[in-house]
Amino acid sequence: MTAEVVRDVVAAVLLLLGAFLVFVAGLGVARFDTLLGRMHAATKPQVLGLILLLAGVGLRLGSWSTAGMLLLVVIFQLFTAPVAAHMVGRAGFRTGKVDTSKLEIDDLSTDEAAAREAVVVEDGAADGSASDAATPDSDAPDSAPPDSAR
Repeated sequence: MTAEVVRDVVAAVLLLLGAFLVFVAGLGVARFDTLLGRMHAATKPQVLGLILLLAGVGLRLGSWSTAGMLLLVVIFQLFTAPVAAHMVGRAGFRTGKVDTSKLEIDDLSTDEAAAREAVVVEDGAADGSASDAATPDSDAPDSAPPDSAR
């Protein structure tokens, strides 16, 4: 067997594995019933499947310029897929689409409660009820304009 035949066989295996993972990701999105399950199915196997597909294409074409372009696509996908999944999950959580009773650890509810408490404290400071925030600085002029006028 020549090097070209081995390269073609490896490229074919990579393409088939990548296509299988992309198919499984699509099947998971259609079959899972929860938002977080669908989000997981849409990101994890999809990204790996795309990487395998692009590796197979790059190996089959054998051009350095094509391989560089495919590498840029892989890097872009690796950076954007987790961010998109995070934003979809957070939006689903905030809109009530996530069943929190099925979560083992719910850090987002704790974070949101802490953020609400911080907003209440800041609102109290803006009204003058918090002593530290309402005390003017010694260097500040006596007639300082309100925050909206600055």
